Amino acid sequence: MNGGQDLGGMQGFGPLGLEADEPWFHAPWEKRVFAMAMAMGLTGTWNLDASRAARESLPPGEYLTSSYYRIWFRALEKQVRQHGLVEAGELAAGAALTPPAPVARVLKAEEVAPLFSRGFPSDRPVATPARFSPGDEVRAKIVNPTGHTRLPRYVRGRTGTVERVHGGFVFPDSNAAFAGEAPQWLYTVRFSGIELWGEDADPGLAVSVNAFESYLEPARVAAA
Repeated sequence: MNGGQDLGGMQGFGPLGLEADEPWFHAPWEKRVFAMAMAMGLTGTWNLDASRAARESLPPGEYLTSSYYRIWFRALEKQVRQHGLVEAGELAAGAALTPPAPVARVLKAEEVAPLFSRGFPSDRPVATPARFSPGDEVRAKIVNPTGHTRLPRYVRGRTGTVERVHGGFVFPDSNAAFAGEAPQWLYTVRFSGIELWGEDADPGLAVSVNAFESYLEPARVAAA
């Protein structure tokens, strides 16, 4: 979706404000939000890509003026309401007012360390061979989806070179919409700064982007 989160290549938003030795969390409430988001995700009610989509679908004004974990919190509120796990009155009251809705799984404390030490890999086999190889010139398609996508807006319509073929992975656009994992080949594509931003760009600048196969097309059509 073309939302407030897609800021790549844009100007005028000020410096990043980097912190030396930045802590993982800046306040105790951020830890709680992170824990709640992980616990609710592991109920199986939604998946990782749906969580990302919920965060990115927040109104741009709200997204751009919220801190990182404030965005997580507002998205979590949105998800539990959409899936019928919490009512608006319960959010306002900060307490359950009705019996809890059933979920497929409840994360227990003793499960946390083993689960997170294993990680949550998203690599999957793909039935068809990879369409592109390292060195191929490709063009990112011009698309403006209304749902979740991992293709940055600033590379759409631009030509780059495949640097690496990573293998098959869950396709976020499909998974976020609960339409199945639909695994696809994932590539790293390198774009020159001049290709992305024109002649005023630093000639030594290049950007590498991970792009799924359906985002790409050959840069040159083979002669008939």
